[in-house]
Parts: sequence; C-alpha cells; structure tokens
Amino acid sequence: MTKKYYTKDHEWLELQADNTAIVGITQYAQEQLGDVVFVELPTIGKVVKQQQEMAVVESVKAASEVYAPLDGTVAEVNAALVDNPALINSHAENDGWFVKLTLTNPAQLEGLFDKAGYEAHLEGIQH
Repeated sequence: MTKKYYTKDHEWLELQADNTAIVGITQYAQEQLGDVVFVELPTIGKVVKQQQEMAVVESVKAASEVYAPLDGTVAEVNAALVDNPALINSHAENDGWFVKLTLTNPAQLEGLFDKAGYEAHLEGIQH
C-alpha cells in the first residue's frame, strides 16, 4: 500500500515501493487557483532540493510555483498536463500529478504531514 504525505505549501506526494514519489498539488491548492490553463514542468533528470521551485502552474486567477517536497531527481513528468492542464482541476490528487521524483533523502519524509496532520493544517488556515 502506498502512503501519502502533504506539505504546508499544499503539495502531496505518494511514496512508491522503489524509492520514488509521485508529486502533485492538493485539492485545496487547486481550489485556490481556480481553472488551470497552463503548466510548466521540469525536465527529466533535473535535480531538485526540498522547498525549491520545480514547476509552475497558471490559472485564470494567478501563477503559482510548485515546490519539491523532498530532495530528488525528476524521473518522469506527466506529459498529459501539457495538453490538458485542466486535469489538475478535475483530478488534483491522482491523474493531475506533476512529476515522479527519485528520492535522494527519504529521511525528509519525517517533516511532512500525514492526511490528518494536513487537514489540521488546513483548519488553521481557514479559521
């Protein structure tokens, strides 16, 4: 079974068995952005550091950076988003993923939220 983690900046990652993680933005982030019209994805092989910008998502309201939740190397990008960025609106936490990262420092998972922790974080923002 895969485990999902969340960041305070509203990215999610789903840990895979082979030390890779699928990364996207949360439903909350997608709702804040509104209708997504463009996505800029990193190149495969790009090395990213935790909290470093790794992608850009643009909506009718704003452009926003997507930050790397952990150190890693971009192993794959979701090419479907280039042709259909609206996938993020309809499926932010599954088919609307951005990248797959090969993790270089899995110990950083300790600093991320689980689902309950992320929901508590959202409660703090919304009240």
